[in-house]
Amino acid sequence: MTLYIVGFGGGSHEGMTIEAENAILSSDIIVGYTVYADLMKEIFPEKEFFSTPMMQERERVRYALEKACECTVSLICSGDSTVYGMAGLAYQMSDGYPQVKIVPVAGVTAALSGNAVLGAPLTHDFAVISLSDLLTPYEKIECRLRCASEADFTIVLYNPSSKKRSDYLKKACEIMLQYKNEDTVCGYVRNIGRKEEESRILTLGELKDCCVDMFTTVFVGNSQTRIINGKMVTPRGYRDV
Repeated sequence: MTLYIVGFGGGSHEGMTIEAENAILSSDIIVGYTVYADLMKEIFPEKEFFSTPMMQERERVRYALEKACECTVSLICSGDSTVYGMAGLAYQMSDGYPQVKIVPVAGVTAALSGNAVLGAPLTHDFAVISLSDLLTPYEKIECRLRCASEADFTIVLYNPSSKKRSDYLKKACEIMLQYKNEDTVCGYVRNIGRKEEESRILTLGELKDCCVDMFTTVFVGNSQTRIINGKMVTPRGYRDV
């Protein structure tokens, strides 16, 4: 049987790919994190859902694999299924389920959908870094921030803050300020593609003192990023423009 690992984008029906919608429609049961399951219930109310809270990813994947031995299952993720998604863990845990065919279904990750909301900050080279240290040592996160900043990448920050990590964005900004000017153009988008979506363009100096949450994606420009017609834009280097 088939286990689809579906990235559904930001959470709106309009932001979902046709492939993602078709995978969910063809599945007998939808498995996901509680918040994401609730979002999909609004779009697919006729479907059967199974959800688990945060920090129960392994239980969720195991359940999806077991059910996929009997029927077609979609394991859902926000954004893309392979970018900070559940596809990797599903493959890691699939050894005991040789009869299950795993099919990742791409979705629009927050770096891309948030990029469109702000303007075009990712027109040139960029790096994506998660500030969550649940699975990555904080020392390694710091190293990645330093390297990306020194190389003058535009940087996208996932998981910039939480109740337990309320000062992580400030710490990240302090690291980046060692290599970037405080007037570097930045932006953030919260609840991308959802009814509560909000965005703001500001400087790196201002960003350091901002309060954000886990549903926020942060964009830090490179040395060429600027504001054009109220939008955050990183030129690619066309010499005649």
